[in-house]
Amino acid sequence: MREPVPIQASRFLAAFLIAAGIPFFYHRFLHVSSATAALTLVLAILAVSTVWGIVVSVSMSVVATFAFVYYFLERAHKVTFYSAENWVTLLTFLVVSILASHLSSRARQQASFASARRRDIEKLYAFSQSMLESGNVIELLNRIPAQIVQVFELGAAALLLAEKQKVYRSGPVVPHLDLETLKSIAAREELVIDAANSVSFVPVKLGARPIGSLGISGTILSRGTLEALGTLVAVAMERARAVEQLGQTEATREGERLRTALLDSVTHALRTPLTSIKGAVTNLLSNDGLDQSQKRDLLTVIDEESDRLNRLVGEAAEMSQLDSGNVDLKIESHSIDELISAALLHCRALFGSRSIDVRIAPGLPQVRVDLPRATEVLVQLLENANQYSPPDQPITITAERSGDYVLTSVADHGSGIDGPEQDLIFEKFYRGRDQRYSVQGTGMGLPIAKAIVEAHSGTISLTSQRGQGSVFSFTLPADGRRPPLPK
Repeated sequence: MREPVPIQASRFLAAFLIAAGIPFFYHRFLHVSSATAALTLVLAILAVSTVWGIVVSVSMSVVATFAFVYYFLERAHKVTFYSAENWVTLLTFLVVSILASHLSSRARQQASFASARRRDIEKLYAFSQSMLESGNVIELLNRIPAQIVQVFELGAAALLLAEKQKVYRSGPVVPHLDLETLKSIAAREELVIDAANSVSFVPVKLGARPIGSLGISGTILSRGTLEALGTLVAVAMERARAVEQLGQTEATREGERLRTALLDSVTHALRTPLTSIKGAVTNLLSNDGLDQSQKRDLLTVIDEESDRLNRLVGEAAEMSQLDSGNVDLKIESHSIDELISAALLHCRALFGSRSIDVRIAPGLPQVRVDLPRATEVLVQLLENANQYSPPDQPITITAERSGDYVLTSVADHGSGIDGPEQDLIFEKFYRGRDQRYSVQGTGMGLPIAKAIVEAHSGTISLTSQRGQGSVFSFTLPADGRRPPLPK
């Protein structure tokens, strides 16, 4: 940008005063040799050239040359051009001064250019980093123009996606960044810089294949920066598309895995009760000599296994209901003792002679819960502890205050769960590698418990060590802190 005339005039005046003042000062006060004076003048000219440019320094060189000849080569303080020596000195000093000014100005320009390139590279790097954060193509396309404006401090940006003939903008439509111009740039595949209107256009190509065009207004960027920007946009778009496709592939693969796990779990869980029912019915039909006691035992087996089948179907229906978010909680205030007592009553026949140690901290507040649902969570944890720990080992239930929540834990002395599996234990249909065939189950119990706890605005967690047992803990909101309705 051209500087105001008063500033330019003040620079010339300052340069002239320096050029005339140095020889005067040396001649009048310091009395140095002509070589020292000449060197000082050259250094001053170099400094002026570095700070104010070559035009000022060349003008200063002419003034410095005459001042140097006047004060150091003419005893009478008058420049005489009849002496050949004076002419040679004059021309030599002038050439050296101008050459030095040129070299200094050139070095200054190169330093300025290098600094600008460094800033552009830093901005390109920042832009590339921001583009790596998105793996969704649509989100990325909407984000690119605004990100370009922010990083490169521009006025506006517009990105044309040739495949859809759609323009993504950083803000309102800018006149020179219209759809037709962007289409033209994409078709011509050439970079255009319109300095008069402060707009630039660059084709966005992936290799040799054009996929769109980019237009920016405001600051004019260098051709190298524009080309790099176009390449980065193309690479970011292709990466996002690849990540999206990979995500879809992974989602399909995960869906297949879940379906396989579901079939495996359900098949294994249903086979045992069906086998028992089939065996009992076959025995009843084929053996007419059974007495009443034997018939009652076989009918009891059919009744119990039918209940188990009904429970499995109920779990599947409940899982579907929780997944859809269709949960109607009847929140009321209950004591944690009431919750634990209800769960123990439900599991009484299951425990047999196993020791149950209950430790409830004194003075606990009541919790706001749907009691049947919350009881279902604790029952699930107690059934798990009973299934996966030796029958002669106790199960410990503890309850304590944890901020605005009451924390309830169930600890067993089973084989424990490996670290990698702990992250998967609450996933639907997942069952531990070592127990999936030795212990009956569908892998739906813990995910159901997790969904119920989260519907109460609580959390559920696991702490386990191989060979030492496991501790499942869940929190429920204390009375006085009403949980938000589930979404």
